[in-house]
Amino acid sequence: MTMGRRLLEDIESDGGDSIQTDVPNRRHSPCIDYNIPATNAEEDMEPIFAVNQRSKEASQYESLDYDVCENVLWRRDQTKIEPKFAVKKDFSRWVISLQIGVFTALVACCINIVIEEVSRVKYGFLKKQVDVNVVHGDLSIPYLWWSLLNLVPVVIGATLVAYVEPVAAGSGIPLVKCYLNGVKVPRIVRIKTLAVKAVGVATSVIGGLAGGKEGPMIHCGAVIAAGISQGKSTTFRRDLKILKHFRDDHEKRDFVVSGAAAGVAAAFGAPIGGILFSLEEAASFWNQSLIWRTFFASIISSFTLNIILSAYHGLSSFRYRGLFNLGEFEPLPFEYFELPIFMLMGVVGGCSGAVWNALNSRLNAFRAHAIQPRWAKVLEAAFVAVLGATFACMMAYTINDCRPLGNDPTEDPVQLFCQDNEYNAAAALWFQTPEATVKALFHDPPGSHKILTLAVFVLIYYPLSCVTYGLSVSLGIFIPTLLIGAAWGRLTASFVVLAFPASSAFVAPGKYALIGAAAQLGGVVRMTLSLSVILLETTGNIGFILPIMLTLMCAKWSGDYFNEGIYDTQIRASGVPMLPWHVEPEFQQLSARHIMAQPVVCVRMEEKVQYLLSILKNTTHNGFPVIEDGDDGSRVNGRLVGLILRSQLVVILKRSYYQEASRFWESTVSIEAFRDEYPRYPAVDDLHVNEDKCSGEFSVNMHMFMNPSPYSVEEGTSVPRLFQLFRALGLRHLVVVSSENRVRGIITRIDFQKHH
Repeated sequence: MTMGRRLLEDIESDGGDSIQTDVPNRRHSPCIDYNIPATNAEEDMEPIFAVNQRSKEASQYESLDYDVCENVLWRRDQTKIEPKFAVKKDFSRWVISLQIGVFTALVACCINIVIEEVSRVKYGFLKKQVDVNVVHGDLSIPYLWWSLLNLVPVVIGATLVAYVEPVAAGSGIPLVKCYLNGVKVPRIVRIKTLAVKAVGVATSVIGGLAGGKEGPMIHCGAVIAAGISQGKSTTFRRDLKILKHFRDDHEKRDFVVSGAAAGVAAAFGAPIGGILFSLEEAASFWNQSLIWRTFFASIISSFTLNIILSAYHGLSSFRYRGLFNLGEFEPLPFEYFELPIFMLMGVVGGCSGAVWNALNSRLNAFRAHAIQPRWAKVLEAAFVAVLGATFACMMAYTINDCRPLGNDPTEDPVQLFCQDNEYNAAAALWFQTPEATVKALFHDPPGSHKILTLAVFVLIYYPLSCVTYGLSVSLGIFIPTLLIGAAWGRLTASFVVLAFPASSAFVAPGKYALIGAAAQLGGVVRMTLSLSVILLETTGNIGFILPIMLTLMCAKWSGDYFNEGIYDTQIRASGVPMLPWHVEPEFQQLSARHIMAQPVVCVRMEEKVQYLLSILKNTTHNGFPVIEDGDDGSRVNGRLVGLILRSQLVVILKRSYYQEASRFWESTVSIEAFRDEYPRYPAVDDLHVNEDKCSGEFSVNMHMFMNPSPYSVEEGTSVPRLFQLFRALGLRHLVVVSSENRVRGIITRIDFQKHH
C-alpha cells in the first residue's frame, strides 16, 4: 500500500479542522452532517452534522493566533491611530522589556536567597549531628535527620505541584518551546503557575533532589513577561485598562521570548546566551526589533541580579553575574593535541546523554500509566528524596576519602572517620547544594578527590538524576547534568595523568571538569550555539571557546544518532503538535489534498444564531470558513470569502451583535470588545441566549467580524510548501480550495503530525 493511499485512509477516520482545550469532545452519530443544504428555517432549527474527530491526544491542545485578523474592526481601529500613538506604543514595548528584566531578576534573587539561607542552616545542623553521633558510633541519627530534612520540603513542593498547579512540574522549558512554536498549553503563563514554580523550585533544591533552579527560571521569566505585557490578571480578575493594544497572541508571543531570554540571563549571567537560547531552542519567529528588545531585557535581568546578589554576598564589585555562579576562572590554556581528547569526551557525553534520555523517557512513560493519583505522585517524590539521603549517607560512611583542611570544597566540612584537621571529601560532595558541588569540582586543586570517590559519585548521581527528572516537582536538568559531567570529566583528567605522568603539566582537573560538563549537558539537551555562549559568558574565557564548541558539536552529533534531546523527547511523548524545523520525509511527495481535513464545517455570510450555537456546542473546531454561493443555497461547495474564529463567535453571541438589532450597536462596536475578553474567552456553555433569539429570526452578519483575507492554497500545493507557510507565518488555519476558490478542506498543525 502506498504512503498516499495510507494517509487518505487515515484521513477518513481522523479529521477535523482545529485543535483546542476548552470544548470537550462529544460523540456524534455517523449520519449527522453539518454541511447539508439549509434552504429554510425548519432545517436550520435542527442542523445535522458530520464531524471529523481528532484523536484524544490531538484535542488536548489549541493553537495560538499569531496571524493578525485584519477584519473591519481592526482596520477601523488602525485608522484612528495617530502617529504619536505608534511612537508611544513602541516606547511601551521597551518599558515592558525593562520591567520583564527587573522582575525576573527579583524572582530569581528571592529564590536564590531562600535556598542559600535554608541550605546553610540545614547542612550546618547535619554537620553537628554527624560530629556528635560519630563519637558514639551511632550514625543512624544523622541519616534519619537527613531523610527528614529532605522529606519535608520535597513533600511541600510536590503537594503544591500535584494539587495546585501540575503544569509547574519540571523545568518548564518544553512548555515554553511549545508556546513559542504556536501551541497553547493550558495554564502555562498564569500567575498561579509562577507562584507554585518559585516555591516548588526552592523546596526541591532545599530537599536535596538532583536538580537545579536555573532551568525553571526560563519558565518564570516567560510567565512574568506574559503577565506584565497584558495589563490585566485573569487570576485576580483585575483589569488595569492599560496595554490593550498588546492583547493578542502575536504581541504576547514577542514578550514571552524576551521573558525566556531574561530567565536564561538571570540563571547564568549570560545575556547573549539568553538571546541565542530563545533563537535556537524556543522562538519560531524573529525580527530585528524583537532581537534588540530581547537583548535589552536580558541585560537588565543580569545587571539587576548582579547588583542584588553582589550586595547580598558583600562583594565589593559586581561579580555575581547569575544564579549559577562558577566563580572566577583563571585562563584555561590548552594544547592542540588535547583537542582529540576533548572531542572524544564529547562523543562519550553524547552517548551517555542519549542513554540518559532513553532511560528517562521510558521511566516517564511508566509513570504516566502507573502513577496517576496525585497522592501517589507526592509519595514518589518523597521516596526519591529519602533515596537521595540514603545514597549520600552510604557514600559518606563507606568511602574514607580524607583530605587536609584548608582547601575545603564546602562551608561545612565533615570529619567523620578522618583524623583531626582533615575532612571527608566524599561527604563534601553531598553536604551542599548541587550548584556548589559543581563549582567545587571546577575549582578544587588537583588531588582533592580519590578516583574511587568520583567514580562512585557518578554511578550514583547518574541514575538518581534520571529518576528525579519527571517527578511531580519543579526542578531543572541543567545542574545535575553539569554535575555528572564535571565529575567524570575530573575523573578523566585523573586517568590521563595516571597513564601519562608527564601530562600533569597541562592536564588541569578543572579544565577537564568543564569539558565533561559541557559534553554531558550537550548530550542531554543537544544545544550547541547557545550552550557554547552560556559557558563562555559564565567562565569568561573566550580563548577556550574552540574546545567547548568542538566538544558540544561532537556531543550533539553522537547523541542525535540515537535519539532526540530531552526537551524534544518530552514534547513528542506528550503528543503536543509542535512543528519541527523541517517537514518529515514521509510528507515530501504529498499534496494538500492528502493531509487536509474534510468535510469542513462552514458558515454563510449571514448565519442563523441557532446554527452558530449548534456548531459551537457540538464541535471542537476553532476556525470556520465563511462562504457564499453554495450549492442550492447550502453550506456545501461554497466560495471562500473569509474565516471566523470560535472566540469571535462566542463574543458576538455574548454581546448580542445580531443583524436585526444592528442599529443599536453598529456605531459603537469596536475591536476593544474582543480584546477585553482575551485571553480567556467565555465558554459556549456559559452563554445565555434567549429562546426567541434561537427561533430562526435572528442572524449574524460575518462581514464586520471575519478575516476577509485568510490564507488559502489549492488542493495540489505540496506539503513542504504548506509547511513553510505554517512555520514562516505562524498560521493556525490554512483553507484548501479548488481552482474556483470553493472550500475543499482545511489544514492545521496537527495534520503535519498525525501520521507519526
